Amino acid sequence: MSLLLAGLAAAQPAAVDIPNSPVPIQILAQSPADTKTDLQIICLFRSTPANTLHGSLLETNSKLTGLLDRIRKQDLFRGELGETLLIAPPAHDLKARSLEAKRLLIIGLGDSGTFAPERMQLVGEIVYWEAGRLGVAHPFFAPTILDGGVNKFSTGQVAEQVIAGFLRASATNSVLEASHAAPGPRVSALTFLAGAKNVASTREGIEKAIAALPRTHQ
Repeated sequence: MSLLLAGLAAAQPAAVDIPNSPVPIQILAQSPADTKTDLQIICLFRSTPANTLHGSLLETNSKLTGLLDRIRKQDLFRGELGETLLIAPPAHDLKARSLEAKRLLIIGLGDSGTFAPERMQLVGEIVYWEAGRLGVAHPFFAPTILDGGVNKFSTGQVAEQVIAGFLRASATNSVLEASHAAPGPRVSALTFLAGAKNVASTREGIEKAIAALPRTHQ
């Protein structure tokens, strides 16, 4: 029995902790379709036929029995920059493989053709504020840029901008807390998902964002 448990433990992806971050951050090489968390956050480009789903987004759509396809319409979820949609995945049953995450938050990225990593600073802010508003202290986030069909930028470039926005929101919340004006619970940690081959680049980007913080935020 102990050998079985050891094998199961070994099969679990190992998290990489990022040092010196004012909010604890870890990188996990796992698909957002497989995470066990209170809140999984992903991103989608503008809802047009040209923006097809790949990789983990296909896996997520499959586990939601095609729900992403059904909502990604110009007259439904448009996927505009900053647009959000919260989904409560159905419970597991014998006929369907649903997500493990209790809730799935989708953040729109706008037009894929003009995408630049700087756009992700707004996404990072939304991750922080929406997780707090939902009462989730430790959200999981996957930018899903590559799986959205855009591969012109490294995962590190994207991660750097996400974390810059996320930590700026955290610093803003600290000011609100000091004035007893914070709108909700503090986000106390973040798990950043990346493909196994992209962990090193993602870590480099996150560390660059932390190193660039003003001293008052560190």
